[in-house]
Amino acid sequence: MELNLDSEVLKAYGYAKENTKITQIGTGLINRTYLLSPLSEKKKYILQNINTSVFKSPEAIANNLRSIADYLTFTYPEYLFIKPVSTINSEEMAHVHHEYWRMLPFVPNTISLDVLADPKQAYEAAKQFGKLSRLLDDFDAKTLQPAIPGFHDLGLRYEQFTLALSQAEETLKNEAKAQIEDALAHKYILDYYTSYSHRTDFPDRVMHHDTKISNVLLDTETYIGICVIDLDTIMPGKFISDLGDMMRTYLCAFSENETDLDKIKIRLPYFEATIKGYLSEMKSILTETEKELILFSGKYMIYMQALRFLTDYLSGNQYYPISYPTQNLDRTKNQFKLLQEIAANEKELQDIIEENLF
Repeated sequence: MELNLDSEVLKAYGYAKENTKITQIGTGLINRTYLLSPLSEKKKYILQNINTSVFKSPEAIANNLRSIADYLTFTYPEYLFIKPVSTINSEEMAHVHHEYWRMLPFVPNTISLDVLADPKQAYEAAKQFGKLSRLLDDFDAKTLQPAIPGFHDLGLRYEQFTLALSQAEETLKNEAKAQIEDALAHKYILDYYTSYSHRTDFPDRVMHHDTKISNVLLDTETYIGICVIDLDTIMPGKFISDLGDMMRTYLCAFSENETDLDKIKIRLPYFEATIKGYLSEMKSILTETEKELILFSGKYMIYMQALRFLTDYLSGNQYYPISYPTQNLDRTKNQFKLLQEIAANEKELQDIIEENLF
């Protein structure tokens, strides 16, 4: 779909509307993304409108990306880190009519996938996310600002759930009775995490925090991983954020929107590929505590997402877009079924982890 954007946005980067083709692309729910094709150049660019209702401090994101880009350029100059293109005023974002815009170089001969079709793709994606964290192992994560404070804080998400539960209408609580019981029964996941959280060998690292398959660019012909994209959520965090989210989104053939729970199954080849890809980069730097928590990372992230969907349902569906009133409740059921599948296959999954650790 070809679109016309405010000419001031284009002027901020030195382009004119009449000499530029703009096409909306991408399937992300947060930022609006466009492909910018200047008619006078062979290069293309990605132009993004930053959603400030989610990212309340765009300047923090810009500072984070600049710090990381400077570090990688100096330390690993061969690594492809997609950093923003400066405006004609040498700024990292364009601020036009109270909106923030960012331009990025378009990487040719690459593809991003919405759905995994082969375990090799899971391997390549996991390898790319692991590689970025490994290269940033000596970077001081404390210098980064949280792009979304508390984003993967399970304690905070549990508090939000209990608050929503205390304020929810009785009809909603009755409809979600079984899922509320599941949420309360699985609180041991939070308690288990808390028992590890203050260990000195459980460090904060630079994490991507949104490791779905569409956030990796693959070679269009070989499907070999090229680089990581959608870098807004790069910030300090635990390794379980990235690996756990990969488990949550790579292991089942169906997304959280699938309502037939019999289809929610763990694909062991995809689990093995994900673990192999991630550990091919991260095994050398993971601590003993982190190695203990590899499988737990999946439980952590799946439980947290279940809580977030349930909280949103009990709060009147204020955050996640829905197409019917009980969709967030159905998503909650989906995630608890996925958590159940992790538990049912735990021995086999742990065996795969052990084989790739040693």
